[in-house]
Amino acid sequence: MAHISEEVPGDERGTLLLFVEAQRTAIREALDGLTEEQAASRPSASELSLSGLLKHVAEVELTWLRMAQQTRNERQRTQETWNEMFSLVGDETVPAVQAFWDGVTAELTAFVTALPSLDETFPLPEAPWFPKDAKVSMRWMLLHLVEEFARHAGHADIVRESLDGTKAMG
Repeated sequence: MAHISEEVPGDERGTLLLFVEAQRTAIREALDGLTEEQAASRPSASELSLSGLLKHVAEVELTWLRMAQQTRNERQRTQETWNEMFSLVGDETVPAVQAFWDGVTAELTAFVTALPSLDETFPLPEAPWFPKDAKVSMRWMLLHLVEEFARHAGHADIVRESLDGTKAMG
């Protein structure tokens, strides 16, 4: 997969995509060199594992992409399957989840790049945490992904450091 910086211009759209990609990279790098067992372990006080974080952010990105496209989310979670978003189940592996996320990333980048304007909006679904009948812009979505991924990149840093002492910044 080509680096996103090779594919996008340096305008606002490209800059937002680069910030999203920087946070994706931080999460991915937290998994470098780990076995499946290490990636699934929970060495800190948190219930989060690195493989669980990876799966969560991949599915979150897909969810926002499908909302923006106003299409059905093929991985929509229910109350019964919500917790499966935070751990690998069945025959899922870190490489398989990374490959899935690569596909979502490529699709989101192509979608955003093709938009006539970042001012285009889409409706938010009915949920207790969203205002009734709210719409958000594509720009808002990209900023939200930066926020979401940055939060989880911080979690990933803590889990990785708790696991083997590896620090993201040295």
